[in-house]
Amino acid sequence: MNQGPRKPVPQLVSILLLAGVSLAVWAAWLGWDQHRDVQPDGSTTGPYEAWQVIGLALILLAPVYWAASRRYTPGAVLGTTAGLTVAAYYDWSDDSSGLYMVGVVLVMLGSLVVTTAVSAIASARHRGGQLPGH
Repeated sequence: MNQGPRKPVPQLVSILLLAGVSLAVWAAWLGWDQHRDVQPDGSTTGPYEAWQVIGLALILLAPVYWAASRRYTPGAVLGTTAGLTVAAYYDWSDDSSGLYMVGVVLVMLGSLVVTTAVSAIASARHRGGQLPGH
């Protein structure tokens, strides 16, 4: 049985598919909530609640794990990261301070790290082997 990487076209399709899934999940969990909450002291919070961000992350674990366990690791990592980064940029780009780019970069780096870790675990479990370094 071939254990090498998949061919380029299916890898590209997996990247595009996971990017689309990530965009859709962002829209479902975060895209509809654009309202900031004003606290009694005048400060604002939001627009997202913790449960929305946690829901987004938990839902995306399934397609990332699925893709990585089937040797579509570039799709799992690059597709998800690209989708979340584009969604954050689109959602936050109306911020006049320009600080939204800090958040976009943090989304990109955080999703890159987490999808890489989940993909490594999924690949190791699928092969029946140990995690790297163990």
